[in-house]
Amino acid sequence: MTRAAAVALGLGGAALLHVGPGVTWIPAVRRLLPALSGRGAPGHVALTFDDGPDPRTTPLFLDALDRLGCRATFFMLGEMLELHPGTGRRVAEAGHEVAVHGWRHDYTLRTPPGRVSAEMARTARLVRAVTGARPAWYRPPYGVLSAEALVAARWNGLRPVLWTAWGKDWTPRATPESVLATLAPGLRGGATLLLHDTDHTSAPGSWRAALGALGQLVDHCRSAGLRVGPLAEHGIG
Repeated sequence: MTRAAAVALGLGGAALLHVGPGVTWIPAVRRLLPALSGRGAPGHVALTFDDGPDPRTTPLFLDALDRLGCRATFFMLGEMLELHPGTGRRVAEAGHEVAVHGWRHDYTLRTPPGRVSAEMARTARLVRAVTGARPAWYRPPYGVLSAEALVAARWNGLRPVLWTAWGKDWTPRATPESVLATLAPGLRGGATLLLHDTDHTSAPGSWRAALGALGQLVDHCRSAGLRVGPLAEHGIG
């Protein structure tokens, strides 16, 4: 093998190592990794929200969750928490869990080397400064992991977790009915549900679909004998 071929092979291997974890975005692959996908205790459903905090919309979700007597996990973006620390603090003070979603909503596979690590650490420090609690979970934007993101999560004491079912509540045509229908096939014990408490990275006004579905969603779970709560209570193995 020539030196050029060896270098090319090495670079190809490094690239494959970097992007390899990204395949966990594929549902069929994620099902083979129950802990990463968020599969938890059979009597519990984890409720999670991404992309906040947003002072326009997050308080509406907090009020709805308070009426339902339900707690959840909020995966926050560092750039949003830096702009709206009061809203982030209110989430924590209401008894919800605050987790890391990265600094910006960027694909981990498209960012320059080192940036994912730096921004994850920066977000984790900010979460702790604002809420007084050290975050335990990390969810990459778009659910796409990289090798750097996995290493950085471990370095920062964060556990990567994706989801088992989502409501597709970010689209311009999303409605409470469509959110519930999309979640329905995966709505069972042990599920981790993905919704959004803001339209920061979604279609304008799309948050209304998730908010409108919330009451029926929680009622459905409880009528099936399932507890609904944050990841901290989900019993992920």
